[in-house]
Amino acid sequence: MKLRYSPTSPFVRKVIVTAIETGLDNQIERINTNVWAPDTDIGTDNPVGKVPTLITDGGEILYDSSVICEYLDSLHDGQKLFPAVGGARWQALRLNALGDGMAETGIRRLLEGRFWKESPRQDWIDRANKVLGRCFKALEDDAGALAGPVTIGQVSIGCAIGWLDMRFNDLGWRDDCPAVADWYAGFSARPSMTASEPKE
Repeated sequence: MKLRYSPTSPFVRKVIVTAIETGLDNQIERINTNVWAPDTDIGTDNPVGKVPTLITDGGEILYDSSVICEYLDSLHDGQKLFPAVGGARWQALRLNALGDGMAETGIRRLLEGRFWKESPRQDWIDRANKVLGRCFKALEDDAGALAGPVTIGQVSIGCAIGWLDMRFNDLGWRDDCPAVADWYAGFSARPSMTASEPKE
């Protein structure tokens, strides 16, 4: 398998954490891809022009981190990150969506500052901060959902928080979310998380 990736993307990290957790990481060749480069060819594999993008051994092309993660989860016989049925499945998928939303919101805030350095739109930054504040509050109010066997939901939340910590030091979320902070301290110490820690 081949993975088109960027080393700092929280969505790529979600796939890499999944690959490590499922024991498949050594079966994946990583192809560093700068989607912002003028001569990038990512569009030939992914018309949306994003990473991660996975090319399977059979030549199929998969994109969107959640699709790739579920595909990888189907290839092993161990504890599944995507519960098959019932409440556990919906909880995992809900947390996955929340983590993805946090990462997407953070990326929009980052790009606002990068593309309009001289005059970033403060209203967009304020909106992003409000969204992130609501997300952290939702996690704190339901911190018990983060307990138990590792699922794609916890992976998504962990990767989103790791990326936000790397990009923004002004969120101060730990003061208001001690239960989430305690969970993240433990989760971020997992081998899959330490091995995939993003670097500029």
